[in-house]
Amino acid sequence: MVIEGKEVKLIIRDNSEAVKLFGLHDENLRAIEAAFPVRIFSKDNEMVIAGPDQHVFKVEQVVKGMLELLRSGGELGRGDVTYLLRLDGEGQAVRNVSLASDVIMQTTRGKQIRPKTAGQKRYLEALRAHDIVFGIGPAGTGKTYLAMAHAVAALRAREVSRLVLTRPAVEAGESLGFLPGDMQDKVDPYLRPLYDALYDIMGVETFAKNMGKGIIEVAPLAYMRGRTLDDAYVILDEAQNTTPEQMKMFLTRLGFGSRAVVTGDLTQADLPRSKVSGLMDAKRVLTDIEGIAFVYLSHTDVIRHALVQKIIQAYEVNTTREGG
Repeated sequence: MVIEGKEVKLIIRDNSEAVKLFGLHDENLRAIEAAFPVRIFSKDNEMVIAGPDQHVFKVEQVVKGMLELLRSGGELGRGDVTYLLRLDGEGQAVRNVSLASDVIMQTTRGKQIRPKTAGQKRYLEALRAHDIVFGIGPAGTGKTYLAMAHAVAALRAREVSRLVLTRPAVEAGESLGFLPGDMQDKVDPYLRPLYDALYDIMGVETFAKNMGKGIIEVAPLAYMRGRTLDDAYVILDEAQNTTPEQMKMFLTRLGFGSRAVVTGDLTQADLPRSKVSGLMDAKRVLTDIEGIAFVYLSHTDVIRHALVQKIIQAYEVNTTREGG
């Protein structure tokens, strides 16, 4: 039961805004009411928040953040509401975080791609300002997807003439020789997540056409050796599974007019214990070089199912205990 206290009213412009604000079957309002002991209801063109003073104030800030997002042209999904609630729970001022100001591009289906957390916004700013960017963080933080969207936007704007996407082809101690089929059949399973992301961003037909013309290349990291990549946007994914030698090889492929993004999760390296991760080594060797940016994302930037954030936190705590 809601304790009597304060009541705040916020103006809603029209029915269309109300539908977007409340969510399907009022799911956004239910999420807020599940997080705070308040009651939310609408009356005419007003949204009323009632409950204890301190909680009403917090919910007011969350709703204002939601309205700011909608009124600046953004879309309001469940992940956005969850993130705004999470910010408040961590004592951060939600109104200082604009989630709609940096639209990278629209997909062929009209979906806006933009940073959805403060960490992702820092990441995007680094992508725009530096020729080499390392995006390091756990699964679900959008490291690769945002980099690929930025790469496609750069291609559309003719800032680069081609995209090159690569991953280490051997993970978790497996050998390509034991997989059935020819070489392309062997490496495709490792590259499938990159294909899937590009399908979502560009559409299958546009992707296939650009692949056929050689404008987009998706290949195992071993295929980069001996090449010089000019006027290209190059992305190395799953970089925690590279060796220092492979990382050096990749970074020295960069030619004139090119930029590179390296993404990885240092907690999920599949290399043998005796081998040092190329991503960890690059962090040690390259941190102080001007023109190279390192952006670190955390569980607070996870935009998958809410349980994913909790799972990552649990593993982080367990790792800290074991390390201590």
